[in-house]
Amino acid sequence: MGVNISVPAQSAKLKTRAVNLFYGSHHALGDITFDIPARSITAIIGPSGCGKSTLLRLFNRMNDLIPACTVSGEVFLNEVPIYGKDMDVVTLRQKVGIVFQKPNVFPMSVYDNIVIGPKHHGIKSKRDLMEIAERSLSQVAMWDEVKDILNKPGLGLATGQQQRLCIARALAVEPEVLLMDESCSALDPESTMKIEELMLNLVRSYTIIIVTHNMEQALRVSHMSAFLIIGEDKVGKLVEYGLTRQMFINPKDKRTEDYITGRFG
Repeated sequence: MGVNISVPAQSAKLKTRAVNLFYGSHHALGDITFDIPARSITAIIGPSGCGKSTLLRLFNRMNDLIPACTVSGEVFLNEVPIYGKDMDVVTLRQKVGIVFQKPNVFPMSVYDNIVIGPKHHGIKSKRDLMEIAERSLSQVAMWDEVKDILNKPGLGLATGQQQRLCIARALAVEPEVLLMDESCSALDPESTMKIEELMLNLVRSYTIIIVTHNMEQALRVSHMSAFLIIGEDKVGKLVEYGLTRQMFINPKDKRTEDYITGRFG
């Protein structure tokens, strides 16, 4: 069963206004406008190739790393335009962390994976760094699992543990928003359940946005859902956005109903 909440309009953490994104001449996203509420889980759903991951990466400007990528329109974090000239991208990515589809554990110890971000941001005290490691690993229910092997290679962990380590690493720099790009798709059902339970705990403190192909997962964990399609002009467009349970029970658009029920996509 999904999470049923009422979201006051004034609680938006992130906003997009008429966002268009191009990779060179390819128009990937067209006129995307919606608000993402604070301390909620928002699922981005839709068929392959509709721009879900592109939309997700918009929120911490990961698309900037792709040559010839251009963005028009506006994206706001706490009412501050993140594509403005004054925005420091390093600071933005500290506030908006991302976890990818496959665990991208660094080739270093469990401990060093966690503290690499805080060290980069100037924290040098060994005591402070150990406190950050314990806090971050506790947040992902891993401290008891790894506290005796902190100096062992992170790549030696099981796949599900590696993904939770990546989430802990993102949390170590105390972000406000956590982006998760199909972060359960490479995991077994037990590890997937642990990540979903983790999301439901973390949302008390963080705003979480997930990309998922799994409709059951979207219904289980998300408060809000954004449904994208590829238009006839080959541009990714937002068809419908609203409370997940409402959208799944009574979608406003026939295309949403067809996708959710498996008729296309």
